[in-house]
Amino acid sequence: MRSDQNKSSIMNLIKTETVAVRLRVNGTSHELRLDPRTSLLNLLREKLDLPGTKKGCDHGQCGACTVIVDGRRINSCLALAVIYDGSEITTVEGLANGDKLHPLQSAFVRHEGFQCGYCTSGQLCSAVAMIQEVDQGAASHVTADVRKGGNVVLTDDEIRERMSGNICRCGAYPGIVAAIREVTQRGV
Repeated sequence: MRSDQNKSSIMNLIKTETVAVRLRVNGTSHELRLDPRTSLLNLLREKLDLPGTKKGCDHGQCGACTVIVDGRRINSCLALAVIYDGSEITTVEGLANGDKLHPLQSAFVRHEGFQCGYCTSGQLCSAVAMIQEVDQGAASHVTADVRKGGNVVLTDDEIRERMSGNICRCGAYPGIVAAIREVTQRGV
């Protein structure tokens, strides 16, 4: 009898109330009820059927799960979805405009900025947000003069530093850097 009471107590602890969450993902509004422990990554992949965001390490170390939330890049594996109630989220599926690829997607293809492709969605989302950060004048650890305001010169070292949270196990870094450099030099 005691064992049944313990099982019942444990089951009650495991049961969790759901929480109402509203998100706008890739331009589409969603109203959901979620377990508050649901990661943004799992919400995107399992509930919203957006498999482009990849689960790599599930510890925030590889960047395969990078998405853009309210204009900032984050590792969705570390983010609880309920925290982003009311947010605007862009995944790799939301970068293209219909059949027209985002300029970075096209540049990644031209410069072979991928091999196996597993990290590519995170690389692309990170690069899009990184370019926005540069446009806003945000310095990095390798910025020559952080006191100097205005535009940051996006050198290859700057690109590598700013993209360092995204790992490519195939080593496609030269193509990734070249693709980002091309897009930023064209001013897209």
